[in-house]
This record gives sequence, structure tokens and C-alpha cells, in this order.
Amino acid sequence: MAGLEALAWGYGLVEGPRVDTWGNPYFSDVHGGGVHRLRPDGAIDLVVPKRRGVGGVALHRDGGIVISGRNICHVLDGETRIVFAPDAPGLNDLFVDAAGRVVCGTMRSDPFSMDGPRVTGECWLIDTDGLARELYDDVSLTNGIGFAPDGRTLYHSDTTRGIWAHDYDDGRVANRRLLVQRDDLSPDGLAVDEAGTVWVADVSGSGAVRGFAPDGAEVGRVEVPARMVTSLCFGGPDGRDLYVVTADNTDVPDRGGTIFRTRAEVPGCAVPLAAV
Repeated sequence: MAGLEALAWGYGLVEGPRVDTWGNPYFSDVHGGGVHRLRPDGAIDLVVPKRRGVGGVALHRDGGIVISGRNICHVLDGETRIVFAPDAPGLNDLFVDAAGRVVCGTMRSDPFSMDGPRVTGECWLIDTDGLARELYDDVSLTNGIGFAPDGRTLYHSDTTRGIWAHDYDDGRVANRRLLVQRDDLSPDGLAVDEAGTVWVADVSGSGAVRGFAPDGAEVGRVEVPARMVTSLCFGGPDGRDLYVVTADNTDVPDRGGTIFRTRAEVPGCAVPLAAV
């Protein structure tokens, strides 16, 4: 891949990158609050003010965005509609399946503390009729979610454990297994390309996005000029623009959380629009 270009910086913990039909990247600042949109001319719009803890963003078929945080909600033209509000302290990343259903994960322990035993969370599916059901539980620290190119494998980053894979069929999961479990990897956000490679932000401090084949073998690496890499997404007219976001790294204090862009060799899988 080509070198990384910094597009915007000075944020806290940047998460939730997603690119709209017009090529505008959205991103959130978990600590600083808000969801932002970066225009082609470099101007930045504040789409959702103040809201903290947004770990996932999806585009909605009717316009606006679906975001996480203390609940899952649809924000359109400044109006907020709550879609899913489980009895949990918060929700982190989310993704959309081919039918427009939203898959999301709950957090029941402080994601920034590794002290003491963790209370595990669940992965939920929100159907297009608005009903939600649990897909599975026992998720230690929920993070990136995505699908294989054919939509039949669901990937899920569990940061303290590894990357889970599940057979997926019409909103049902089976055959849960650990695809990747390594001492040198703390998987955060993820994105899948058309070749089936699972690209994962490594938040362990390695300063890298790492690529894994469907069999779990490591097949690629993108070096990032910041230690704490939090998430990524594909976009652009040909799907080859790769956006990488980071946290407020102590090694680059003058930059803070940053949105980078590079060019990938293989296009990313198209991300469906939410219909919840």
C-alpha cells in the first residue's frame, strides 16, 4: 500500500469511520464527543454534537446515520430516534448485513480498565422490523464487526481474546470459533476486502493495521505513524481508499487522534445501508 496521508487530527479517541455515497468520511470522538463528517475540501461538519462513547457508525437507507453509545439510534436532520436500548452501560461497534439489519455488541465492563474480572457482553441483531435478539453472549470486550464477501461469515473483534468467526445465514449464527488469537494482537475495528482478507486495527500499541486470511494466517500489514490504531474502513469510487483512525497517542501529542487515508491494492467490500 502507499503511504498514509493525514486528513484531520487533534481529536481524542477516534472511532467509527464510515464513508458515504459521496465519498465523505464520518468518524466519532469517543472521549471528546460528537460525530463528524469530513468534506472533500477539508472542512469538517459536526453531524451529531456532544454525544460521547460512539464506537460505531452506519449509513441509513432513508438518510442520516445509525450510531452507538448508550443506545443505538438513528439520527436524521437533527432528530434522534432510539432504535435499541438494552439494559447495558453502552454499546460499541456495529455493522450492517445484506438485508439492512444491524449487528452490534454491548459493553458491560469499562473498556479502558483491565483490572479485575470482566463482565462479558453480548452480540445483538436488530431486525428491519425493529425487534432485537441476542445472537450470542460471552464477549469480553466487543469491537469491530464485519462480514466475508459472500455474507456467510460474521467476524467479531473481542479485544482481550482475539477475532471470532461465525457461520451466518439470514440473521442466524452457528459454529463460533476463534479465527485469530495471538499474544501480540489486540483487535479493535475491522474491515474486509473483496479477496476476503480481514483487516484489523491493532490497538496493542504496535502501530499497525494487520491483515488475516479466512484461515487465520497473517497476510498483510500497514504501518501507521501512531501506536494506538483503533479502526478502519474502505471507501472511494473504486473502494480502494482505506481510512485508518487512531487514538490520542502520547507518542505524537501534537497530532492527537488522527484520520489517515491510503490506497489499498484490493477494494473493500461494499457496506450495506441500515434499514432499522
